[in-house]
Amino acid sequence: MFESLSDRLEGAFDILKGNHKITELNIADSVKQIRRALVEADVSFKIAKDFTNSVKAKAIGQGVITAVKPGQAMVKIVRDEMAELMGGQAESLDLTSTPSIILMAGLQGSGKTTHSAKLANYLLRKKSRKPLLVACDVYRPAAINQLQVLGEQLGIEVYAEVGNQDPVTIAENAVKHAKSKGFNTVIVDTAGRLAVDAAMMDEIGRIHKAVAPQETLFVVDAMTGQDAVNTAKAFNDVLDFEGVILTKLDGDTRGGAALTIKSVVNKPIKFIGTGEKMEALDVFHPDRMADRILGMGDVVSLVEKAQEQFDEESARKMSKKISQDAFGFDDFMEQIQQIKKMGNMKDLMGMIPGMGKALKDVDIDDDAFKHIEAMINSMTPTERQQPDTINGSRRKRIASGSGRTVQDVNNLLKQFTDMRKVMKMMQSGGGKRGMMNMMRGMR
Repeated sequence: MFESLSDRLEGAFDILKGNHKITELNIADSVKQIRRALVEADVSFKIAKDFTNSVKAKAIGQGVITAVKPGQAMVKIVRDEMAELMGGQAESLDLTSTPSIILMAGLQGSGKTTHSAKLANYLLRKKSRKPLLVACDVYRPAAINQLQVLGEQLGIEVYAEVGNQDPVTIAENAVKHAKSKGFNTVIVDTAGRLAVDAAMMDEIGRIHKAVAPQETLFVVDAMTGQDAVNTAKAFNDVLDFEGVILTKLDGDTRGGAALTIKSVVNKPIKFIGTGEKMEALDVFHPDRMADRILGMGDVVSLVEKAQEQFDEESARKMSKKISQDAFGFDDFMEQIQQIKKMGNMKDLMGMIPGMGKALKDVDIDDDAFKHIEAMINSMTPTERQQPDTINGSRRKRIASGSGRTVQDVNNLLKQFTDMRKVMKMMQSGGGKRGMMNMMRGMR
């Protein structure tokens, strides 16, 4: 995420190395590099120029503490300005009405249907809402079926009227259904449309008027760069939406859309899509994103993701097993499944300060645990509960059954033993630290 921009900005800060203070003379090249990095990240020249002018004014106008090097001071100034450019702080959804109605709008292929389901899942799991998904895309083949399949996977009801080609009446009927059945949130998935298609824009305007949503969210693909910003402006002129969901932020995106949508349409990015899984939808925090772009990591988000998966009751049970030397491969497998639910592995590691740069050219597959799971699944229940019973002949059988080598099995057993020792040694930390110990043991 934003690797190219991060590299270019780091180069701009390096220019100030060796200087004792920031001056108008020595900051000129650094500012020029920052502006160039932003333009290459698909930020418009005007916004890039305004941004760097503001950075320059604050850098020259502030007295830099002698203990802070000019490069470090510049990073802080750019970080604060970048967070402000992206909105300053996270913006929440308006869920005060009953039911709260959320209308999803955007171009074809932007990910509206998938992110309608992701948003419903987020509201169900993290906000304890009772959402109803509404299939109003009556034009795209299989759109209704796609939403129904996703709804079934998530255990969320989908309202659809097969044969009805009027999305306005479908949306109206869905709201009536929600009120009668006790749903407190209605998420209306609409068809993709171009801003220049007057008939389609008129249609979503009529849907908007009919259901009076508390939130209209514009779903846009981050990989379209500056076009995403221009499209957002065109839709906002018609719908006056409340916020943006920026999708595919885990792809090869240069970052221009994330950096500038707020300043162009004056509407916040509320959520970002960071992967294909239904859990891969995050609240957008401008300050945390600025930290990540500047290579500072995002420990707060990492801890939040861990807390979502590791509850206190599970931690207590795990702690007891560790103290009794009863921690086995079944427990290890459970921990792996919880970590996998946290998201993309490379993205998670990138949240650790300094790791983003180190992992730049490292390919971390989402199936990084696949071979470990295969070996554990090839063990008998006794072997999983009592790893010390795994002798030479058992190792050969496990290797054969999992398609791995005996050396792979030996490595797994050694890592597991070392990790178990570390976990016991660090047990006094309690709670969720066991997860972090496990991750250290797997390196």
